[in-house]
Amino acid sequence: MNDESPLRAIVADDSVLLRDGLVRLLTDSGIEVVSAVGDAGALLDAVTEHEPDLCLIDVRMPPTHTDEGLRAAIEIRQRYPHIAVLVLSQYVEERYAGDLLAGDVSGVGYLLKDRVIDVDDFLVSLRRVAAGGSAVDAEVVSQILGRSRRTNELDRLTPREREVLNLMAEGLSNAGIAERLVVSNGAVEKHISNVFTKLGLDIEDGNHRRVLAVLTFLRA
Repeated sequence: MNDESPLRAIVADDSVLLRDGLVRLLTDSGIEVVSAVGDAGALLDAVTEHEPDLCLIDVRMPPTHTDEGLRAAIEIRQRYPHIAVLVLSQYVEERYAGDLLAGDVSGVGYLLKDRVIDVDDFLVSLRRVAAGGSAVDAEVVSQILGRSRRTNELDRLTPREREVLNLMAEGLSNAGIAERLVVSNGAVEKHISNVFTKLGLDIEDGNHRRVLAVLTFLRA
């Protein structure tokens, strides 16, 4: 995406009112909505035609209203890894959510509609995902983790270190984590360093350590 060009997005939601509302919100925020569709098939066709920067996708769409949108999001990531996807849903479909978040989480987000309480924060999350970051609601992480036993690696973490890792999975920066936990940046850096050490992530992994730590958390 050219920095001088507007962000290009596709909105996929079977609710006409919500879809039109999202289109207006994105358009008013300077984002170009190249297509707005109501089912997964139309979404995949639109992605092939437009190759947008970002797809904003509901989970449950026709014909079965179960997990079509989430499966389409996974397919988009497999076929077009450069296209960011932000799932916006009322539900956590644990099986496919785990599949979506088990790969490279750069450019991936999963937010719950009922927990989006600030439009500006939502737009910040959307742009972060489009720029290659991540945004995963803590409740999504909690439900995915709740269905399975924690790994031995995560068992080594203290409650505070797990809390920091949870916020890393949400896509927060060190400064954002410090603000959320009301601690110093130095304290956050120390916790993250401990997380890396306990998860066996070497300094040679460089900037990928943060992504690898989050992946370990999400796969647990």
